[in-house]
Amino acid sequence: MFPRMVSPRFLALAGTVVLWASAFPAIRVGIDGLGVAGLSFLRIVIAAVALLLVAPLAKVRLPRRRDLPMIALCGITGITAYQVLLNWGEVEVAAGTASLLIAIAPVFSVLLGSLFLKERLSRNIILGSIVAIAGAATVSLAKGVGGFTVSALIVLAAAMFQGVYHFATKPLLRHYTGLEVATYAMAAGTVFALPLVPATWQAALDAPADALASALHLGLLPSALGFVIWAYAVARLPLATSTAALYLVPPVALVISFVWLDEVPHLVELVGGAVSVAGVILINRRKQPQRSYAPESRRPPKAIPGRRAAARRISTR
Repeated sequence: MFPRMVSPRFLALAGTVVLWASAFPAIRVGIDGLGVAGLSFLRIVIAAVALLLVAPLAKVRLPRRRDLPMIALCGITGITAYQVLLNWGEVEVAAGTASLLIAIAPVFSVLLGSLFLKERLSRNIILGSIVAIAGAATVSLAKGVGGFTVSALIVLAAAMFQGVYHFATKPLLRHYTGLEVATYAMAAGTVFALPLVPATWQAALDAPADALASALHLGLLPSALGFVIWAYAVARLPLATSTAALYLVPPVALVISFVWLDEVPHLVELVGGAVSVAGVILINRRKQPQRSYAPESRRPPKAIPGRRAAARRISTR
């Protein structure tokens, strides 16, 4: 069991969880020195450059022209809008709290899939969505109704756009690898983030070293390396295993935020976050098909070769 847990695929999965969890406290550090626009653009462009440099080595193919509109949707929602809204929300929302709110993003992707991809809404999906949203509301109101801020709603909007991103990647993943889709989306997100260049230039000139280091960390590690090792792990592990690992991102983010920023979450936030994660787990729960093992005497008799050939001739007419 132990050698299996230290295999490259499990280490890649664990590394993804830690890297993506570290993004939330790193954002808090970067915002103070770069502002929302500056941190958003630097993270996106650093990640895009890193992924494009890796692309030839990873044999990333050029996308088909007919897929460009969907790639543009991924870029503007999951990259540009998500980064800007999450950074904006974390101006007032604690890093650990933001990770708990972002955890409900799968709810939005599942609901969009049911509306546009005709995916069936099961009882688990409906109940899990209600539970997850109730947990997010609990986190948002952890300090009481008077303590509710617009920033919490902005973080929830970021979760919604991330849900749109996951929904939009589904048709693309039928033809491309996860790394290819991430590279396309990051490049498209950079294009949509170009209006942030003037604000970024001014902020970068006056930014302290820790803010610039935070932007470099966010671009190279959670965004670029995180997507690379995530694609490696997903390609080599069962989907249920890789998906379940993402439930560890909020608790790991809480630990990193405590160590890095001395953030101590409220008990109500922890309860609400646990409820949200439970709802997402319920959404992803699938019923296992039951195999029937009929006694030998009850199994249908084997077809006689002559009759089987005659049946084939009749069916082809």
